[in-house]
Amino acid sequence: MRERLRIALTKGRLLEQSAELLERVGLNCGPIRSPGRRLVHALPNYPLDAVLAKAPDVITYVEHGVCDLGIVGRDTILEKGGTFYEVLDLELGVCRFALAVKEGSDFYGSYRTRRVASKYPCLTRAYFAQKGMDVDVIQIEGSVELAPILGLADAIVDIVETGATLKANGLIPIETVETVSARLIVNTASMKLYKDLILDFIERCEKGVEQA
Repeated sequence: MRERLRIALTKGRLLEQSAELLERVGLNCGPIRSPGRRLVHALPNYPLDAVLAKAPDVITYVEHGVCDLGIVGRDTILEKGGTFYEVLDLELGVCRFALAVKEGSDFYGSYRTRRVASKYPCLTRAYFAQKGMDVDVIQIEGSVELAPILGLADAIVDIVETGATLKANGLIPIETVETVSARLIVNTASMKLYKDLILDFIERCEKGVEQA
């Protein structure tokens, strides 16, 4: 058994927000605020090592037990899935998935099978399955807004914050698919092995959310 917990943190803007939350409850996050090229950092005043990773990898590391905890967006959880405990909504990185179409088009006005482009094909299929609709989902890795412009798809499902990118490309959101935010996840075995440490960390995170 390790004497320190290990947490996987999503790199980018969510990393900064995660550090702010942890600092509110007394954790020294200096090492992860100035990481340099290092990817693993020991917090000096708490038994926690932080691993900086891309969002899908956060889930992989937690699921396989090389990290005990992780902070990752609900969007990644919905798309990737996995076996772990989702223990706390950290209320960070709040945004929404929206169904968007070209302005003036009628997405539901046809009986033919519609094509929907998204970077999140699993989430998109699940959404339309709940509505009892059969759609062709096209996975796009880059700027998904191009798909309706080029005639590849009738609509897109994507994360929307301000809507400015949609508007600039002649698209409008017509439905909210899901509202998402960052979640704290825990490896199932670690919850038993390091119960006291993990419960202390969860309690600190809860206080951090309350103080925001």
